[in-house]
Amino acid sequence: MTLRIVAVYPDLLGTYGDTGNAEILGRRASWRGIDVDVLHASSADPLPRGDLYCLGGGEDGPQVLAAQRLKDDGTLRSALEEGAVVFAVCAGFQIVGNSFPDAQGTLHNGLGLLDVATRKGTGSRCVGEVVVEFDALEHGGLGLPLLTGFENHAGLTTLGPSARRLGQVRHGTGNGGGDSSEGAFQDRILGTYLHGPVLARNPALADLLLTWATGGGELQELDDSREIALREERLLSATRATNREGFARKP
Repeated sequence: MTLRIVAVYPDLLGTYGDTGNAEILGRRASWRGIDVDVLHASSADPLPRGDLYCLGGGEDGPQVLAAQRLKDDGTLRSALEEGAVVFAVCAGFQIVGNSFPDAQGTLHNGLGLLDVATRKGTGSRCVGEVVVEFDALEHGGLGLPLLTGFENHAGLTTLGPSARRLGQVRHGTGNGGGDSSEGAFQDRILGTYLHGPVLARNPALADLLLTWATGGGELQELDDSREIALREERLLSATRATNREGFARKP
Protein backbone atom coordinates (compact mmCIF):
# COMPACT_ATOMS: atom_id res chain seq x y z
CA MET A 1 0.00 0.00 0.00
CA THR A 2 1.23 3.50 -0.87
CA LEU A 3 0.52 6.38 1.50
CA ARG A 4 -0.82 9.33 -0.50
CA ILE A 5 -0.17 12.77 0.99
CA VAL A 6 -1.86 15.68 -0.79
CA ALA A 7 -0.78 19.32 -0.55
CA VAL A 8 -4.07 21.08 -1.28
CA TYR A 9 -4.01 24.06 -3.66
CA PRO A 10 -0.47 25.36 -3.05
CA ASP A 11 -1.20 27.93 -5.78
CA LEU A 12 -3.83 29.49 -3.48
CA LEU A 13 -2.78 28.33 0.01
CA GLY A 14 1.01 28.53 -0.21
CA THR A 15 1.77 32.03 1.06
CA TYR A 16 3.66 31.07 4.21
CA GLY A 17 5.55 27.97 3.08
CA ASP A 18 3.06 25.57 4.65
CA THR A 19 3.35 23.26 1.63
CA GLY A 20 6.51 22.14 3.41
CA ASN A 21 4.33 20.24 5.87
CA ALA A 22 3.38 17.74 3.16
CA GLU A 23 7.04 17.32 2.21
CA ILE A 24 8.03 16.76 5.85
CA LEU A 25 5.35 14.11 6.30
CA GLY A 26 6.52 12.42 3.11
CA ARG A 27 10.15 12.37 4.24
CA ARG A 28 9.32 11.05 7.70
CA ALA A 29 7.26 8.29 6.12
CA SER A 30 9.93 7.32 3.56
CA TRP A 31 12.69 7.30 6.19
CA ARG A 32 10.69 4.55 7.87
CA GLY A 33 10.43 2.50 4.69
CA ILE A 34 6.81 3.45 4.02
CA ASP A 35 5.91 3.75 0.33
CA VAL A 36 4.66 7.31 -0.09
CA ASP A 37 3.56 9.71 -2.81
CA VAL A 38 3.40 13.45 -2.13
CA LEU A 39 1.00 15.13 -4.55
CA HIS A 40 0.69 18.88 -5.15
CA ALA A 41 -2.92 19.45 -6.17
CA SER A 42 -3.54 22.61 -8.20
CA SER A 43 -6.84 24.44 -7.75
CA ALA A 44 -7.35 24.08 -11.52
CA ASP A 45 -7.59 20.29 -11.25
CA PRO A 46 -9.88 17.83 -9.45
CA LEU A 47 -8.61 17.08 -5.95
CA PRO A 48 -7.05 13.59 -5.95
CA ARG A 49 -7.88 10.88 -3.46
CA GLY A 50 -5.44 10.75 -0.60
CA ASP A 51 -4.81 9.43 2.89
CA LEU A 52 -3.55 12.70 4.39
CA TYR A 53 -4.43 16.19 3.16
CA CYS A 54 -2.46 19.34 4.07
CA LEU A 55 -3.94 22.83 3.71
CA GLY A 56 -1.85 25.95 4.28
CA GLY A 57 -2.15 29.69 4.72
CA GLY A 58 -3.17 32.18 2.05
CA GLU A 59 -4.40 35.71 1.43
CA ASP A 60 -8.07 36.63 1.79
CA GLY A 61 -9.06 36.48 -1.89
CA PRO A 62 -7.38 33.14 -2.62
CA GLN A 63 -8.81 31.77 0.64
CA VAL A 64 -12.38 32.49 -0.48
CA LEU A 65 -11.65 30.94 -3.88
CA ALA A 66 -10.06 27.85 -2.32
CA ALA A 67 -13.05 27.32 -0.03
CA GLN A 68 -15.49 27.54 -2.92
CA ARG A 69 -13.50 25.16 -5.11
CA LEU A 70 -13.15 22.62 -2.32
CA LYS A 71 -16.88 22.86 -1.66
CA ASP A 72 -17.71 22.37 -5.34
CA ASP A 73 -15.21 19.52 -5.69
CA GLY A 74 -16.46 17.55 -2.67
CA THR A 75 -13.47 15.21 -2.51
CA LEU A 76 -12.05 16.48 0.78
CA ARG A 77 -15.34 15.90 2.60
CA SER A 78 -15.87 12.42 1.16
CA ALA A 79 -12.25 11.42 1.80
CA LEU A 80 -12.54 12.51 5.44
CA GLU A 81 -15.75 10.50 5.79
CA GLU A 82 -13.89 7.46 4.44
CA GLY A 83 -11.05 7.78 6.98
CA ALA A 84 -8.57 10.27 5.53
CA VAL A 85 -6.68 12.68 7.79
CA VAL A 86 -6.79 16.47 7.31
CA PHE A 87 -4.15 18.87 8.64
CA ALA A 88 -5.02 22.54 8.15
CA VAL A 89 -2.97 25.66 8.92
CA CYS A 90 -4.11 29.29 9.26
CA ALA A 91 -6.38 30.07 6.26
CA GLY A 92 -6.78 26.33 5.78
CA PHE A 93 -7.80 26.02 9.44
CA GLN A 94 -10.50 28.64 8.88
CA ILE A 95 -11.67 27.05 5.61
CA VAL A 96 -12.37 23.65 7.17
CA GLY A 97 -14.41 25.36 9.90
CA ASN A 98 -17.97 26.64 9.75
CA SER A 99 -17.31 30.24 8.70
CA PHE A 100 -14.51 32.75 8.11
CA PRO A 101 -14.25 36.47 7.18
CA ASP A 102 -12.72 38.12 4.13
CA ALA A 103 -10.68 41.34 4.22
CA GLN A 104 -13.84 43.45 4.56
CA GLY A 105 -15.17 41.31 7.40
CA THR A 106 -17.88 39.64 5.32
CA LEU A 107 -18.46 36.09 6.54
CA HIS A 108 -18.18 33.16 4.14
CA ASN A 109 -19.28 29.60 4.73
CA GLY A 110 -16.49 27.14 5.39
CA LEU A 111 -16.59 23.42 4.69
CA GLY A 112 -18.07 22.61 8.10
CA LEU A 113 -15.65 19.75 8.72
CA LEU A 114 -14.33 21.14 12.01
CA ASP A 115 -16.63 22.77 14.57
CA VAL A 116 -14.95 26.18 14.73
CA ALA A 117 -15.99 29.65 13.57
CA THR A 118 -13.78 32.63 12.76
CA ARG A 119 -14.58 36.34 12.85
CA LYS A 120 -12.49 39.35 11.91
CA GLY A 121 -10.52 40.89 14.75
CA THR A 122 -10.75 44.60 15.52
CA GLY A 123 -7.21 45.09 16.78
CA SER A 124 -3.79 44.54 15.28
CA ARG A 125 -2.79 41.27 13.60
CA CYS A 126 -1.58 38.41 15.75
CA VAL A 127 2.07 38.11 14.72
CA GLY A 128 4.99 36.39 16.44
CA GLU A 129 6.30 33.26 18.07
CA VAL A 130 3.84 30.98 19.85
CA VAL A 131 4.31 28.27 22.46
CA VAL A 132 1.42 25.95 23.30
CA GLU A 133 1.11 23.34 26.03
CA PHE A 134 -0.92 20.42 24.68
CA ASP A 135 -3.79 19.16 26.81
CA ALA A 136 -3.01 15.87 28.56
CA LEU A 137 -4.26 12.51 27.32
CA GLU A 138 -6.21 11.93 30.51
CA HIS A 139 -8.12 15.16 29.86
CA GLY A 140 -9.02 14.20 26.31
CA GLY A 141 -6.04 15.94 24.74
CA LEU A 142 -3.24 14.71 22.50
CA GLY A 143 -0.54 14.67 25.19
CA LEU A 144 2.30 15.86 22.94
CA PRO A 145 5.38 17.96 23.85
CA LEU A 146 5.21 21.76 23.76
CA LEU A 147 4.08 23.07 20.37
CA THR A 148 6.14 25.85 18.79
CA GLY A 149 5.44 27.91 15.69
CA PHE A 150 4.91 31.36 14.21
CA GLU A 151 1.51 33.02 13.86
CA ASN A 152 0.40 35.74 11.44
CA HIS A 153 -3.37 36.18 11.29
CA ALA A 154 -6.16 38.69 11.85
CA GLY A 155 -9.00 36.22 12.39
CA LEU A 156 -10.27 35.21 15.82
CA THR A 157 -11.47 31.63 16.12
CA THR A 158 -13.83 30.08 18.66
CA LEU A 159 -14.56 26.39 19.13
CA GLY A 160 -17.98 24.75 19.04
CA PRO A 161 -18.96 21.81 21.27
CA SER A 162 -17.71 19.11 18.87
CA ALA A 163 -14.13 20.41 18.64
CA ARG A 164 -11.37 20.31 21.24
CA ARG A 165 -8.48 22.73 21.51
CA LEU A 166 -4.93 21.50 20.92
CA GLY A 167 -3.83 23.18 24.11
CA GLN A 168 -3.26 26.36 26.09
CA VAL A 169 -1.09 29.22 24.83
CA ARG A 170 1.95 29.94 27.00
CA HIS A 171 3.33 32.64 24.71
CA GLY A 172 1.60 34.41 21.83
CA THR A 173 -2.08 34.66 20.91
CA GLY A 174 -3.29 31.42 19.30
CA ASN A 175 -6.97 31.31 18.37
CA GLY A 176 -7.58 34.74 19.88
CA GLY A 177 -11.09 33.91 21.06
CA GLY A 178 -10.38 35.02 24.62
CA ASP A 179 -9.81 31.57 26.16
CA SER A 180 -6.02 31.19 25.57
CA SER A 181 -6.64 28.22 23.27
CA GLU A 182 -4.69 27.31 20.14
CA GLY A 183 -5.88 25.17 17.27
CA ALA A 184 -8.53 22.48 17.33
CA PHE A 185 -9.05 18.83 16.51
CA GLN A 186 -12.08 16.66 15.89
CA ASP A 187 -11.98 13.02 14.84
CA ARG A 188 -9.21 12.85 12.18
CA ILE A 189 -8.95 16.55 11.37
CA LEU A 190 -6.52 18.92 13.08
CA GLY A 191 -6.16 22.68 12.62
CA THR A 192 -3.70 25.27 13.90
CA TYR A 193 -2.61 28.85 13.24
CA LEU A 194 1.07 27.97 13.45
CA HIS A 195 3.52 28.28 10.57
CA GLY A 196 7.19 27.31 10.51
CA PRO A 197 6.48 25.00 8.71
CA VAL A 198 5.02 23.81 11.99
CA LEU A 199 5.79 20.12 11.36
CA ALA A 200 9.49 20.94 10.88
CA ARG A 201 9.56 22.28 14.42
CA ASN A 202 7.30 19.63 15.94
CA PRO A 203 8.18 16.09 14.79
CA ALA A 204 5.90 14.53 17.40
CA LEU A 205 2.92 16.25 15.79
CA ALA A 206 4.03 15.08 12.34
CA ASP A 207 4.28 11.52 13.63
CA LEU A 208 0.83 11.72 15.22
CA LEU A 209 -0.64 12.59 11.82
CA LEU A 210 1.30 9.75 10.18
CA THR A 211 0.07 7.35 12.86
CA TRP A 212 -3.52 8.34 12.14
CA ALA A 213 -3.00 8.04 8.38
CA THR A 214 -1.31 4.62 8.53
CA GLY A 215 -3.84 2.94 10.77
CA GLY A 216 -2.58 3.59 14.27
CA GLY A 217 0.42 1.26 14.49
CA GLU A 218 3.65 2.22 16.26
CA LEU A 219 6.10 4.10 14.03
CA GLN A 220 9.81 3.38 13.88
CA GLU A 221 11.81 5.87 15.94
CA LEU A 222 13.88 8.44 14.02
CA ASP A 223 16.92 10.53 14.91
CA ASP A 224 15.31 13.93 15.53
CA SER A 225 18.38 15.61 17.05
CA ARG A 226 18.34 18.47 14.51
CA GLU A 227 14.62 19.04 14.95
CA ILE A 228 15.02 18.98 18.73
CA ALA A 229 17.80 21.58 18.50
CA LEU A 230 15.53 23.82 16.41
CA ARG A 231 12.70 23.38 18.91
CA GLU A 232 14.93 24.25 21.85
CA GLU A 233 16.21 27.37 20.09
CA ARG A 234 12.68 28.57 19.28
CA LEU A 235 11.37 27.76 22.76
CA LEU A 236 14.28 29.63 24.35
CA SER A 237 13.63 32.63 22.10
CA ALA A 238 9.95 32.68 23.09
CA THR A 239 10.83 32.34 26.79
CA ARG A 240 13.18 35.32 26.58
CA ALA A 241 10.48 37.36 24.84
CA THR A 242 7.97 36.46 27.56
CA ASN A 243 10.44 37.47 30.26
CA ARG A 244 11.11 40.81 28.52
CA GLU A 245 7.38 41.51 28.25
CA GLY A 246 6.87 40.68 31.91
CA PHE A 247 9.71 43.00 32.92
CA ALA A 248 8.30 45.83 30.78
CA ARG A 249 4.92 45.56 32.54
CA LYS A 250 6.40 45.89 36.02
CA PRO A 251 5.77 49.29 37.67
